[in-house]
Amino acid sequence: MSSNQTFIYILRFVVLVLVQVFLLNNINLNGYINPYIYLLFILLYPFNGNSTLLIIWSFFLGLSIDIFENSGGIHAAASVFAAYLRPYVLKFSFGLSYEYNVVKISKSSLPEKLTYLGTMIFLHHLMLFMMEIFSFNHLLLVLKSTVFSGIFTFILIYSSIVLFGNKSE
Repeated sequence: MSSNQTFIYILRFVVLVLVQVFLLNNINLNGYINPYIYLLFILLYPFNGNSTLLIIWSFFLGLSIDIFENSGGIHAAASVFAAYLRPYVLKFSFGLSYEYNVVKISKSSLPEKLTYLGTMIFLHHLMLFMMEIFSFNHLLLVLKSTVFSGIFTFILIYSSIVLFGNKSE
């Protein structure tokens, strides 16, 4: 990884943490809808990048959110979980294109994008809310929070990719 790419990832990391902490954590609709845009860092990490490094970055990303939210490590665990499952979701979403390392989000088909983003967001949110609520008695609340926060996060992340996506790819 070149120093220019490293700088871009560090900048993306810092910007996403700041946007999440100072802007999006103040949005709480109906008590269970809260967007988590920091997941965009994990989603946009290069497909051929080092998976171990992504897991380490993801841990520190989630830990940064946990420190500001005082949430006891649930964001770090959910981020590591999402980073760990990412190669499997990529293979599921993109199939042979992923195995031959020719996947680019900007050039992939809409169903592939939607499958990748939707699956990753759902898995991250499900883990996050399962650890936050941590009770089988409130399974409906976990699913409701996962679905509604996931939809809001999906809209925000997809809009960000469309608006700020790399036009040169």
